[in-house]
Amino acid sequence: MSRVTRKRLGDLLVEANAITQEQLDYALQNRNANERLGDFLIRENLLTEQLLIEVLEFQLGVPHISISQYAIELELIQLVPKELAKRSLLMPLTREKNKLLIAMADPMDYFAIEEVRMVTGCQIETSIATKDDLYRSISKYYDLQETMDAALNDFIPLEKDEETEILDDDSPIVKLVNQIISSAVVQRASDIHFDPHETELCIRLRIDGVLKTERSLPKHMQNMIIARIKIMGNLNITENRLPQDGRIKANINLHPVDIRLSTLPTIYGEKVVMRVLDLNNSHGDINKLGFSANNLVNFNGMISKPNGIVLITGPTGSGKSSTLSATLHHLNGEDVNVITVEDPVEYQMDGVNQIQVREEIGLTFATGLRSILRQDPDIVMIGEIRDLETAQIATRASLTGHLVLSTLHTNSAVESISRLFDMGIEPFLISSSVVGIVAQRLVRRVCRDCGEYHNLSMQELDIFAKHSIRVEKVKRGIGCPSCSNTGYRGRLAIHELLVVDDHVKELILNKASIVELKKHMYTQGYRTLLEDGLLKVAEGITTTEEILRVATDN
Repeated sequence: MSRVTRKRLGDLLVEANAITQEQLDYALQNRNANERLGDFLIRENLLTEQLLIEVLEFQLGVPHISISQYAIELELIQLVPKELAKRSLLMPLTREKNKLLIAMADPMDYFAIEEVRMVTGCQIETSIATKDDLYRSISKYYDLQETMDAALNDFIPLEKDEETEILDDDSPIVKLVNQIISSAVVQRASDIHFDPHETELCIRLRIDGVLKTERSLPKHMQNMIIARIKIMGNLNITENRLPQDGRIKANINLHPVDIRLSTLPTIYGEKVVMRVLDLNNSHGDINKLGFSANNLVNFNGMISKPNGIVLITGPTGSGKSSTLSATLHHLNGEDVNVITVEDPVEYQMDGVNQIQVREEIGLTFATGLRSILRQDPDIVMIGEIRDLETAQIATRASLTGHLVLSTLHTNSAVESISRLFDMGIEPFLISSSVVGIVAQRLVRRVCRDCGEYHNLSMQELDIFAKHSIRVEKVKRGIGCPSCSNTGYRGRLAIHELLVVDDHVKELILNKASIVELKKHMYTQGYRTLLEDGLLKVAEGITTTEEILRVATDN
């Protein structure tokens, strides 16, 4: 019966012009044995989840809803077992007498509907919700709320019991911390903040680069929660006067994640920030980093050189580590020896020799780099050029036949040259070693499920006209369950590339100004971060507001 249902769905998608007959045939031939047709089409970017829902809504007459619009009562959560909700991906919404309204990802899963009817004894009415909306809601109402209630009810603030509470895997505090991390991973958070305030502990998540408050916990739970996190990261739980750094490796819903941990003493207690690294996406494809066609050609040209320095610049959180990781993954092979020195090692890579900086014992970037050069490397990656000594060794390494990749904290590609001057590197060393510089920032993508085209505002007309970019309409997300009503989902990078050609080398030797460097670069097709971003706005990938948030018109 399920095969017939799937075929009917495929035929309807073709009739609705959502996909072509060729795409349907391709999907039917290539999907996994137990994979639903709709899931395969979404995974292959042949269909958006929003369009699939609209077709299902039309076919079955089942309404499409946003779970956040419902105030879900505790008795409903107790009515439908957690195992059933998770297995069949459904959520109870409202109950009126003997009628129970549930939200489902697949309203054609009649076995699940029948199971809910038998468990609850209610007449079931169905509605459609996005998978992300359901995952978030199940995590929030079943998992997190359950552990929150248990922690509040069973919390014993007696010192003699604290050690048991933070070590026992079945204790409410341990379960609560695990569930907070799990909920953050489900929501695609890059950072989890535990902010101590005077009367509460505030938990905030950074999703697509923007912080939002997730929930607040009672102040009396703060010390045990922080202590539990410290134990997970192998930190000293008795030291709360000094900052500490640690690392946690975990499997969240069969999903490997690596968490960088940082504590900081504040007047209301220790603040903890967890940087969540998704190990499934740790080795990105450089073709999917957001480079424009021209920039991708230039970047490939930089990293294919046998020697020289390639610099990635930008502030903290601009995706430099991800770009370097993708680049190393692209360059790594059996025929090359790749060695890195990092602080800290973020993404662990097979076949790459990675060194962790430990300044307390004298293992700095400079000392690590000196040792690396005696290890017969082909490619060297330095986490960051922070001082003159590291910069000098890096330039010498590039001049003796090594490709060196590193990062700098500067606002633009051109300013990196000035930064190296300021460090004390001689112009002739810079001109002969640096082969290219990439400046980048991260911007949010327009949600593909709720993105709609709009006319340009007066400000946008001025900006696009000033940069000679022709665009008739821009795309904005109106907000939907897939993007938590933000209008954005996911991020991509915008770039500014400086290719060091012979003329640029001559300008560097003469200590030319930034203005002179830019004049030459414009003749070579150079585009600033702002201009690269505006081109992506014109393509409907992001919004003008996002570009102006991270890039200025210099």
